[in-house]
Amino acid sequence: MFGKKQKKTIEVNKLSSLIADNLHIVGDMVFSGGLRVDGRIEGDVIGKKGEKSLIVLSEKGSITGRVHAHDAVINGTVTGDLDVEHFLELQSGARINGNITYRQLQMECGATVGGQLECVAEGPEEPVRLLGNAAPSKSATKDVAASDEQAS
Repeated sequence: MFGKKQKKTIEVNKLSSLIADNLHIVGDMVFSGGLRVDGRIEGDVIGKKGEKSLIVLSEKGSITGRVHAHDAVINGTVTGDLDVEHFLELQSGARINGNITYRQLQMECGATVGGQLECVAEGPEEPVRLLGNAAPSKSATKDVAASDEQAS
């Protein structure tokens, strides 16, 4: 009767890049695959468009700037907006000073958010586009004309 809902998980399982705890980067960066941040970044951190990216921010790490990724695990400090397309995990040491957009959220006790949380609806990643040159059928046009005459 009561089934457990299948929990979606992080879709990237390989961290291919590391910002070590003794490293301080100033400037925007674009990454693909997985990125672990133990150091400090002052600038936007953006997962490459069209790829499933993962950012892991450790308790020692901090980012001052906008963060955008497919999946994210945060246990450090982000000062700026956080935009996660799929799954966001805020661990107990997470400190977010900015707005958060996410599809799925897991938040541990102790994590703090100084901004708004916005859950984006499940659905297709790309918006559905309607054909712009499709004309209404003749019967639909007649029905509209007839209803306009009755309204007069």
